[in-house]
Amino acid sequence: METMYDTLLQLPLFQGLAHEDFTSILGKVKLHFTKHRAGDVLVKKGAACGQLVFILNGEIASSTSSTDNSYTFTEFFQAPYLIEPQALFGMNTCYVSTHVARTEVRIVTISKAFVMNDLFRYEIFRLNYMNIISNRAQTCYNRLWAKVPDKLEARIANFILSHIERPSGEKILKIKMEELADTINDTRLSVSKALNGMQEEGLLTLHRGEIVIPDAERLIE
Repeated sequence: METMYDTLLQLPLFQGLAHEDFTSILGKVKLHFTKHRAGDVLVKKGAACGQLVFILNGEIASSTSSTDNSYTFTEFFQAPYLIEPQALFGMNTCYVSTHVARTEVRIVTISKAFVMNDLFRYEIFRLNYMNIISNRAQTCYNRLWAKVPDKLEARIANFILSHIERPSGEKILKIKMEELADTINDTRLSVSKALNGMQEEGLLTLHRGEIVIPDAERLIE
């Protein structure tokens, strides 16, 4: 039977770590294991990040809003998953999204102090952490310089794909039609027609003030 420690070893931050090193880490750090019910808020947007939060089992919903709160993207992540590791350091050490348990979940947290004083002593952990942060920065940079498509349906798909962490799985976008039209610089009528066409193709489902994308991977050209 898979243990919590086996699950931890599956996380990118610990992959490649020697068994004796991991055993040594577990002997030093005080791991805080907690269980949460569906609907419980695990991390709230704007809260200070002073620890690494690992999802060991279950599924969470992560919601991120625009600065003016005119639209919100929600993604769903299955365990094992690490919540916003980039928030631990930098100029802004607050979470940018709200993370809620979608099912019953179990999490473990490790303090920032232990990460700095102990975990960073292990080269494989440092490399894993730098790779995660670097990959995220490179992805954001590439999005900034990507060519904006000419076709309206492709621009809508590009808007969705440029705002999500993983280009696969179910996503939910809460936005008014007028706001989406303004954002991609087109008319409300044209955007409405394009969305209905995408719905007929099974790429998304339209609801009042909400767009559900069953599988974001299908939006990639």
